[in-house]
Amino acid sequence: MKQLEFKDFYRASRDACLRAVLASVGDRQLAEDLVAEAFTRAWTAWPKVSRHPAPRAWIVRTALNTRVSWWRRRRREVTLGGVPDVAAGTVGDPGLDPTLLAVLRQLPQRQREVIAYRVFLDLDTLATAKVLGIAPGTVTAHLSRAVATLRGHLVTVDKPEVGR
Repeated sequence: MKQLEFKDFYRASRDACLRAVLASVGDRQLAEDLVAEAFTRAWTAWPKVSRHPAPRAWIVRTALNTRVSWWRRRRREVTLGGVPDVAAGTVGDPGLDPTLLAVLRQLPQRQREVIAYRVFLDLDTLATAKVLGIAPGTVTAHLSRAVATLRGHLVTVDKPEVGR
């Protein structure tokens, strides 16, 4: 029963969680790795995760926390010379417009997280605040700033010609 229930959750949630993490981290390969790790952790703790009020939010939060852990660990590693870096975001994502992704990458981290939970996971303000550990008013403020920035970069308004 546990396996079937988790499999259904995975199928129904993977794409939404991937889009939410991708919106937050801005790198397709990293987002896929983080989501895979989060689902692996969810599988091992499925009785607990399945009772969570927002299991998708648990996945995204775990993925983002894993990123921080990886970043801390990587910071201590010695880099090898002569190893080329892989370009971030070179593979397109059919579920997320590349232009939107580029603008999302320019947002501050907390605004990207709020967008990920509120827009991509469709959590309400209170649930988002609880997951991120911030006040609901702070969620609203970050969402408002993020939407204004996105609107400024993505929305074009046709201005009528003057003087005719």
